Amino acid sequence: MRAVVQRVTRASVAVNDQVISEIGRGFLVLLGVEAGDADADLQYIVDKVANLRVFEDKQGKMNRSLLDTGGQILVVSQFTLLGDARHGRRPGFTAAEEPAKADRMYSEAAERWRGMGISVEMGVFRAEMAVSLVNDGPVTILLDSRKLF
Repeated sequence: MRAVVQRVTRASVAVNDQVISEIGRGFLVLLGVEAGDADADLQYIVDKVANLRVFEDKQGKMNRSLLDTGGQILVVSQFTLLGDARHGRRPGFTAAEEPAKADRMYSEAAERWRGMGISVEMGVFRAEMAVSLVNDGPVTILLDSRKLF
């Protein structure tokens, strides 16, 4: 499972020019489910995102997590995170999980964050979405449950 985590002051998702989800301070999480991902991959990403210490403390150091700050998550499913562009000019997406399982894992991630007391908004699985954000910092973290990077 892969995630791009962006610290934001605000973010939103629109479908058909209508805003369907929006958050204030927190994380925009682009989430890609890889073929063969299991519960351990899901839990790794959920824990990492909730506990990433990238919010500033009183001394200005990135030392506080989303749980510490009461920030929100806007999670957007993005199979293109599994794109392989090492060969040729068009990425291949064979590493992405089949849609039904990917959707279940995407929804489960949101539920687990909610279970931790985090306010979570979501995009629409498999929809064409327009994602808007104000990246704070900018701070962008790449996560891979298989620890490839």
